[in-house]
Amino acid sequence: MKTNLIQRLFLLSLLTGLLAVNSCTSKEKKNCVNVTQTDSTMLCVGYYWTEAEGKEFLEKQRREYTTAEDWKRRAEKIRNQILKGTGLEKFPEKCPLNPIFGDKRTYEGYQVQNVAFESLPGVYVTGSLYTPANAAKNLPGILNTHGHWAELDDYGRYRPDAQKRFAAMARMGAMVFAYDMVGYGQLAREHGWIHKHPEALKLQLWNSIRSIDFLLSIGADPERIAITGASGGGTQAFLLTAVDDRIAVSVPVVQVSAHFFGGCVCESGMQIHKTDNFQTNNVEIAACAAPRPMLVVSDGDDWTKNTPSVEYPHLQYIYGLFGKFQVVENAHLPADKHGYDYNKRVAVYPFLAKHLGLDVTKAVNPDGSLNEQNIVIEDIEALYPFDEKRPFPAHGIKTNDAVIWNSN
Repeated sequence: MKTNLIQRLFLLSLLTGLLAVNSCTSKEKKNCVNVTQTDSTMLCVGYYWTEAEGKEFLEKQRREYTTAEDWKRRAEKIRNQILKGTGLEKFPEKCPLNPIFGDKRTYEGYQVQNVAFESLPGVYVTGSLYTPANAAKNLPGILNTHGHWAELDDYGRYRPDAQKRFAAMARMGAMVFAYDMVGYGQLAREHGWIHKHPEALKLQLWNSIRSIDFLLSIGADPERIAITGASGGGTQAFLLTAVDDRIAVSVPVVQVSAHFFGGCVCESGMQIHKTDNFQTNNVEIAACAAPRPMLVVSDGDDWTKNTPSVEYPHLQYIYGLFGKFQVVENAHLPADKHGYDYNKRVAVYPFLAKHLGLDVTKAVNPDGSLNEQNIVIEDIEALYPFDEKRPFPAHGIKTNDAVIWNSN
């Protein structure tokens, strides 16, 4: 596919640092950045293609795989490029997680416990674990990722709508781990971690891989691990699902697009989409989930507005190659805007319940409305894992540049 004049100017702007195109709403802009790399021509950033070009690419690709075996070979190439492009072609040695657990807070139907664990020696993933109030063994696990936000009072996993989502999923019977992106939360506020870092994509993907390890280490059912997130969190969801088959169910929200590639350094700042002899897009990456169940949520106000006519039919085609077209679904909300708001949650809970064996009646009323009553919205600081009782470890790494990657 030829690069037109606008695209050439866009690539030039990456080199000069004069333009920033990102996957953020107006509130989110401050935390997304220009993507710089030595060979920026191999980066597919933001609106890299027009809508017509994205559609044309999928139509061309559809002719390249006509059997399940064809797609398996294609999916393997996509996975390999994601890992190679992020520098994870050879995994670093998995260090002990050494989790640090906070005190449990018990609310109506669920509990919350702050957690930090090491994804690499001294590199801490911070988040909160939500579980049912009367937790049984072998619960399904759901990873929850978040997108880009700048204001600390309206921010990532701490947002009221996010806390409602985690608590509702726990009430349904899941073990829910909501974790911070690189350079967010307590490590950003109190130490030197930043999101605007050239290796943010690499570390975020590795943190997600280790987050599966964490859920399994505390007893989650290895056959029922899911992931969901919106916007940049949607990118994290489909990237992890593409490279780690331990994810059984995926729900990327408002991010799977044929023409938009994600504009933050954590989404398209490394060479995962393109080489001299290879090209993919986020629809194909999301399709690497096949034949595992996937719900794609889209809306009418962003780069997912064409999903019912462009992206979703392509996903159905790939799932159909496995005879599994019924396990991929699209919830399209044409009047909705970008986010993981009420209507998105109405669509997501029943899908997760169906494929993970959860009790949807604990989160959705008989009339289809959400039952989110008596969910307690906690202060941001209450969700931080490090405090006077559990201080940040002395060996903990306080800046991105101090991370040491030791590959096997």
